[in-house]
Amino acid sequence: MRSTPHKSLAAAACAVAALAAVSLPAVPASAAPAAPAACTPAQVVANGDFESGTSPWTQSSTSVITNRSGETAHGGTHFAWLNGVGSTHTDTLSQSVTIPSGCSTATLTYWLHIDTAETTTSTAYDKLTAKIGSTTLATYSNLDKNTGYVQKSVDVSGFAGQTVTLAFTGTEDSSLKTSFVLDDVALNTSGGTTPPADSTRTPAAPAYTVNLTSNASGNGWTGHESATFTNASATALSEVYLRLWDNYHGTCSAMPITVGNVTGGTAGALSVGCTALKIDLPAPLPQGQSATIGFDLGITVPDGADRFGADGAFNNIGNALPVLAIRDAAGWHLDPYTNNGESFYSLAADFKVTFDHPTGLLVPATGTSVDTPGSSGRTITTATASKVRDFAWAAGPFSKISGTSPAGTAINIYSVSGISSSSAQSMLATAKSAVDTHAARFGAYPYGELDAVIDNNYWFGGMEYPGFVLDLVSTTALTHEIGHQWWYGIVGDDEYNSPWLDEAFADYSTDLALNQTGTNCWNSVSWASSSEKITNSMAYWDAHSSRYSTVVYGYGKCALHDLRRVIGDSAMAKLLKDYATSHWYGVSTTAEFKAAAQAATATDLTSFWTQHRIDG
Repeated sequence: MRSTPHKSLAAAACAVAALAAVSLPAVPASAAPAAPAACTPAQVVANGDFESGTSPWTQSSTSVITNRSGETAHGGTHFAWLNGVGSTHTDTLSQSVTIPSGCSTATLTYWLHIDTAETTTSTAYDKLTAKIGSTTLATYSNLDKNTGYVQKSVDVSGFAGQTVTLAFTGTEDSSLKTSFVLDDVALNTSGGTTPPADSTRTPAAPAYTVNLTSNASGNGWTGHESATFTNASATALSEVYLRLWDNYHGTCSAMPITVGNVTGGTAGALSVGCTALKIDLPAPLPQGQSATIGFDLGITVPDGADRFGADGAFNNIGNALPVLAIRDAAGWHLDPYTNNGESFYSLAADFKVTFDHPTGLLVPATGTSVDTPGSSGRTITTATASKVRDFAWAAGPFSKISGTSPAGTAINIYSVSGISSSSAQSMLATAKSAVDTHAARFGAYPYGELDAVIDNNYWFGGMEYPGFVLDLVSTTALTHEIGHQWWYGIVGDDEYNSPWLDEAFADYSTDLALNQTGTNCWNSVSWASSSEKITNSMAYWDAHSSRYSTVVYGYGKCALHDLRRVIGDSAMAKLLKDYATSHWYGVSTTAEFKAAAQAATATDLTSFWTQHRIDG
């Protein structure tokens, strides 16, 4: 996504403090070191939605956790309201949490709304501080006022194995009130040095069948989805999780994605901001066995020119279909949604999606589509896609032009109103060139047709889905998003924990396609801190959002240009093509890429990875 630097949706006030080093006692020479502790993935904040009274929270007054009028909850009916008095005042809210030992990932998330009567645009009179133990995680003020809630995310993995106090403290000065409103506080842990099971990614070979009917405008859809899957792991599956990603764009009390009437399992609690739904299977599913779950599905598209949103009459519907989460050596991957980049991590799957919609709406979608007549004034569009990681579509009165690339890929350009015919033709030419150029370098494009929806109102630059992209009128951006068909689509990765594996690779591919060599681009690198690395996760980048594009896109692609200069042009070209082939429809990791790069050259690359801050 985002081939151009993108706007922050809220002031990025998170300043994560460096953690003090911990001195460990010496191990006696005769004693073997203890085995590292296993991590049991968990959510360790209790009553984080404030719907179960006040326990175990400690609050400075009985009015902090409340449902009184004047503010509203992010989900449910209760929330924590700090300050809002308009005179010198301090409110506190805290609870003790234990972060399990051995967990390599621990992410604190919370939803925050700030409104204020202060009129200054330069002075922080009233403040909210988030702390864990004695470490300040973030500070907000009246300058960070916002409409509605914004989710905050902070990496607290450095506290694994500790019991610490999570605390929020709000202070006001003598006049003009500021309210700091918190809801849906969570601290999710996962990962570890000792895997909870084997490293096999499961549930494997997902196949989704979906039937949806739209309303007149294409911003509301109802129907049914089923998912068939196989347990590839030697460890039985007793449950699966559905990711309802687009619930990030609403609230838990008004969810854009609703699931009901579950069959093949029992629906459990929603978690991770209502973006994860646990489904307990009737009995543990052994290795090699398959199962099917089904459910009724409702989708409500919010207003806004976003990857899930409506730009007037034109609806973008990305990440709306619930997909299965992955369990691997780190446990279940239940990372939070990020609007700064991507959180998506899924295995290659087959989709058959049938849309019943008004004939006046065009419905570009992932896969190859066939239209047949429906009932009066309606059309049935059936989209079929094989070995894709997600499915997206759009609906609206688009203008459409089509063509075929020299190598034979069908290209469709769908434009919103306001896009000139010359701009549409330019994007068609760009798409034809880009898909063939990338295919020549990394392997033939396997998805049949490629649809691009063009809208200059996108705030984010562009967004990739298999066989389907959203983009501005931009040669660079469209070439980048089409590059993602290989780096994320065909060669998958864990986009939350290793975003560089698709963004840096797509940007490097874009440079090559546009004949940009990246000469001397590494010379402009300037690190903001010792903790800043190309391979950092989205938990880090959400706390340092102003640096995300610079480091992951810019420094990431420059590192790949540098690697090409170290091992040679032909060796680099062969490395990437061979790597794509060996990971075709699979999943890439940083460790695997580093090993493949080292195998491609006699030069020891150890110092190269250190210099370029590529860990893993």
